[in-house]
Amino acid sequence: MQSVTTRIEGDIAVILVNNPPVNALSWHVRQGLLDGFDAALTNDAVKAIVLRCEGATFIAGADITEFGKAPQGPDFNEVLNKIEASAKPVIAAIHGTALGGGLETALVCHYRIAVPSAKLGVPEVKLGLLPGAGGTQRLPRVVGVEVAADMCSSGVPLSAAKAKEAGLVDALAGEDSLAADAIDYARDRIAAGRGRHANAKCLAMLRQSNG
Repeated sequence: MQSVTTRIEGDIAVILVNNPPVNALSWHVRQGLLDGFDAALTNDAVKAIVLRCEGATFIAGADITEFGKAPQGPDFNEVLNKIEASAKPVIAAIHGTALGGGLETALVCHYRIAVPSAKLGVPEVKLGLLPGAGGTQRLPRVVGVEVAADMCSSGVPLSAAKAKEAGLVDALAGEDSLAADAIDYARDRIAAGRGRHANAKCLAMLRQSNG
């Protein structure tokens, strides 16, 4: 079974992660994401990309079984940079939880749509770990310093409604219609002539700060 698959629905590429039980960012998921985005970005028929997960949750973080082992597969930042630099709008469709590396993945997408029951956060800070893939830079640029500081100090996830108030989520989907609602949202972005929004600024600022 492939952990990442891509299907084309008209002018939308839907990239699906399926790595039970929590869709962790294992090396084969990172590789699959790179391959999926490469294919979508080089397909002239594709105008926007939806990133979604099968099962009970969006990407819930890193694969802890890889900790302490020799690196395998692409670096996580390589994957994030590929998504963020996409010339085509990328929409994260979030259900369950987007935590740690999952939130960092959602942050590099240009738009985020979530079901009301979803939660987004960086709970690893409760263990004394800081988000290590740009989360501490991207989060305040999306939600502001005050909200980001609270999230990164308390580790308490935001509900989807609170995340929408903060600007972390752009739209709420129906609890049982995320797949369809995400595609509709992507098509609305295309119809409105909207590509990347705040993330384009984030990318430029990150590149400036890195020299």
